[in-house]
Amino acid sequence: MLTKILHKGWPACKYLLIRFFMGISLLAVIPISLLLGWWSPNVTATLVRLANREHDEASKYLGLTPESALPAAAPRRPGNVVALFRDEAFRRSLRILLMPLVVIPELVIAMLALIAAPAAVASMALWQLQPGSFNLMGLKVDSWFESLTLGPLQILTGLAMLQWVTPAVARGHAQAVRQLLAPSASELETARLAARVEELTRTRAGAVDSHGAELRRIERDLHDGTQAQLVSLAMRIGIAKQTMADDPEKAAKLLDDARDGAEQAMTELRGVLRTMYPPILADRGLAGAVSALSARCPIPVELRVGELGAVPASVEAAAYFVVAESLTNITKHSAAGHVDLLLERRGPELYLAVTDDGIGGARVNDKADLLNRGSGLHGMVHRVEAIDGHMRLQSPIGGPTTVEVILPCE
Repeated sequence: MLTKILHKGWPACKYLLIRFFMGISLLAVIPISLLLGWWSPNVTATLVRLANREHDEASKYLGLTPESALPAAAPRRPGNVVALFRDEAFRRSLRILLMPLVVIPELVIAMLALIAAPAAVASMALWQLQPGSFNLMGLKVDSWFESLTLGPLQILTGLAMLQWVTPAVARGHAQAVRQLLAPSASELETARLAARVEELTRTRAGAVDSHGAELRRIERDLHDGTQAQLVSLAMRIGIAKQTMADDPEKAAKLLDDARDGAEQAMTELRGVLRTMYPPILADRGLAGAVSALSARCPIPVELRVGELGAVPASVEAAAYFVVAESLTNITKHSAAGHVDLLLERRGPELYLAVTDDGIGGARVNDKADLLNRGSGLHGMVHRVEAIDGHMRLQSPIGGPTTVEVILPCE
């Protein structure tokens, strides 16, 4: 019973005690804020950050998820008072200066709840040393009757405060802080849009880099492979044309070689095109294409495909390449013996999860490490984020490794 009371009351007392020290600190910085805040943007920005922190601490105490995107103070030039008082975040943060008005009564409640029962036990045991010098329930104790009646009453009162009063006060404080310091709808919308712009800037930059690298790879493959084959093919046909009259057998052999070269060039060209948009997606759809990848994987793959519905072509291509790259990485680096692959539609999103029972330790790196690992995962992240998707990698040392991808379909 006592443990339960302490488990409930101690967090409330701790929260109120910390708020007391924060309130006292505010009393110390109020003069500085009044004198320097109008001039220095750093002072007002610090006040806004402090208000946001108090808001988050109140949310944590109430068991709510702290809002991680509370608007910061708007940038301004030193001494620009007009911009300062137009800043909604600053005007909201001024409400935190009300905290010193309540922290002293809250401190008294928290301290009484903490020391009432221990003080009662000490007074009941020691009152005989100096009768009339010890108090119980605010009354002097100079007899056993007062000690045995007022002592238990003070203990029960302290426990009651610890279990009910202090948590109620702490909850009231936290709720008041959330209401006073909660950002307005316009602030939240501005912060959301700013975060969205930052995310789009980052993902689009990654997509552009990835696209540029992909174009360079295609150009290199065409130049070093297909183009070289076509040049060789043209030379063989030209030589065959020149030797046709004098040596028909040699010309026929050259034409046979040219035919083989043409087939090889077509094969390489199909390979390049397959990396741009695999034809199997158009022929068999995403489910069939993923099934074909799983069948070709040398490691046993348990494939589970749910109802996918209509999936945009860009999403199909991204999901296909994620599966292909994941299975390739697993085959090369994981030492896995089994792979689980889940592909399903979850509302407006396509969900993909690839899990292997290998050695783990996979990381997303800009460049491949000494074992040639990591750069493929980096490309997967760019490909997924380019269409506003999200990818999460879990790969502790010793495994298992799970790649989860969520792609928007609308």
